[in-house]
Amino acid sequence: MAKTKADKKAQKELRALQWEQQQSGVIDYNIYIMSKKENILNIIFAAAVIFAVGMIFYHNPILAALLSLFAFKYPKIRTSAIIKKRKNALTIQFRDLLYSVSSSMEAGRSLEMAFKDALKDLAIIYPNPETPIMIETTFIVRKIEMNEPVEQALDEFSCRSHIDDIENFADVIRVCKRTGGNLADVVRNTSQVIGDKIETKREIETTITGKKFESRIMAVMPIFMVLMLSLSSPEFMEPVFTTITGNIVMTIAIALFTIAFLISEKIVDIEV
Repeated sequence: MAKTKADKKAQKELRALQWEQQQSGVIDYNIYIMSKKENILNIIFAAAVIFAVGMIFYHNPILAALLSLFAFKYPKIRTSAIIKKRKNALTIQFRDLLYSVSSSMEAGRSLEMAFKDALKDLAIIYPNPETPIMIETTFIVRKIEMNEPVEQALDEFSCRSHIDDIENFADVIRVCKRTGGNLADVVRNTSQVIGDKIETKREIETTITGKKFESRIMAVMPIFMVLMLSLSSPEFMEPVFTTITGNIVMTIAIALFTIAFLISEKIVDIEV
């Protein structure tokens, strides 16, 4: 009970933080809280899929229903996927911001003015003002117009992004501002390094896309094999569905297939 109360309190705090961030127009990219409707729809979808798989492996609605209880874990998995996708999109958008800032500074503009120019350039690439990088750049420009140091605005952005490339850029700018280094050269070199890193990551993702597809095909193949055997040779598969030993074997098989799928997903998830 104590753990449940603690979880509820943490959830309320997260929702309060999300509401506060939404009011200011910025968000913490490590936090995503599903609405009740979204949460219920995800559970229903996962439960339907798992129940169908359970019926194929058990031919028993009770066991299939028990297996579908794992659907309550799906919203958490889906949330992690949404966060990862959102951060990947922001990383690519941040590369475009860096290129624009670097170009402006090479033309003799100050760092502060470069961000203002970058906002105009990004508006052409991302016409939707709700695009994360447009919101973040607008927020940085507003901070600058309020006479706040640009490095402070970048620090706030990096802390909320939880992305190494953005954190590294903010650190470099802060150090350079303190030591009086050549900002134009630093921004150009940093943007080049981060840009190359992002391009390398995208090339790797393109290369392994086919392997990801193959691993997912292999993950669902056992389901189709069991289904085909059940339809083509029902008398051969009957002991598996009608005996306790057969149900245990099927449960072990499902567990092994799930572990194999998780391992394959981990293998192709390459960090740069």
